[in-house]
Amino acid sequence: MSVEIGVIEGFFGRPWTWAERTANVSFLGPRGYGFWLYAPKADPYLRRRWREPYPDAELQALKAFGAACREADVRFGVGLTPFELHFGFDTAAKVALSAKLAQLDDAGVEDLAILFDDMRGDLPDLAARQAEIVHWIGPRTKASRLIMCPSYYSDDPVLDRVFGQRPSTYLAELGIALEPVVHVMWTGEEVCSLEYSAGHLERVGQQLRRRPFLWDNYPVNDGPRMSQHLHLRAFTGRPASIGAHLSAHAVNPASQPVLTRIPMLTLAESYARGEGYQYLAAFRRAAETVLGEPLARQVTADLLTLQDTGLDRFSDERKAALVARYQAYDHPAAREIVDWLQGGYAITGEALQTQ
Repeated sequence: MSVEIGVIEGFFGRPWTWAERTANVSFLGPRGYGFWLYAPKADPYLRRRWREPYPDAELQALKAFGAACREADVRFGVGLTPFELHFGFDTAAKVALSAKLAQLDDAGVEDLAILFDDMRGDLPDLAARQAEIVHWIGPRTKASRLIMCPSYYSDDPVLDRVFGQRPSTYLAELGIALEPVVHVMWTGEEVCSLEYSAGHLERVGQQLRRRPFLWDNYPVNDGPRMSQHLHLRAFTGRPASIGAHLSAHAVNPASQPVLTRIPMLTLAESYARGEGYQYLAAFRRAAETVLGEPLARQVTADLLTLQDTGLDRFSDERKAALVARYQAYDHPAAREIVDWLQGGYAITGEALQTQ
């Protein structure tokens, strides 16, 4: 495989259970996924309440998950979002941050990602402030790999509309300010990029003075609009040749823990097969591996409906027919489809503002 691939569990909405998370580590580890960054938006102790220590029960669960990662030969990482810390990196903040880093060390974190996404960033010296925080963290963590996500992690102008106008030379300033050992995340030309080209990644790499650590927002399906769709199709627009321009490739999975395995398997196949990759054949193989032949055949037949139509466009009659169809299958993925049809994975705009 030409580049290290892994998981960035970084979606909004209903989080996976620890059992679901552990099952996916065990499934994906032997199939090419080499690292896992635990960073669900629903974990308040990594985000808006990051200054509060983890309760003991949650910390023990995190430690147990780290042990499961090591058993599967998968690097265990955590994504910490020190919300708006760049507005006040004072003594009290440093004390709280030091305590949280100690807890993450206790959990056995090997990769530590400091995430500055989802927060206001219209400051002229934003890069310098964030680099100062990352460099302060460096000698205070036992993690062997340090990663940061910029506040403006894509060329997409939606970030400027939501979080304020980015400093005009932000990426270049980050590239200069950050020590070369620090990896920098990037989602591409858009927040949810349809494709990645060598030319684009090369340009970003030149600005950052390092190859970007790709945060790939497929097959994630969070948010009010995307949660109306199941993202099941194989990866396209990510030719194996882009691996030469990346430090790593992290996938943000779908909300459905079993169904997400289908597209995730195809990314590993794309890198393994290179120019021989065929996305439709890869989808069929992955669907049969995850679902078994009968359910894979049914999902393939319904793919246009499940992925493209959108749940909000289904009539009550159509929805009821699909629920009855998938209730006939005794399989966790079929139960996820039924749950989705019944609104169990719907995400509101409020969740995006509060998680």
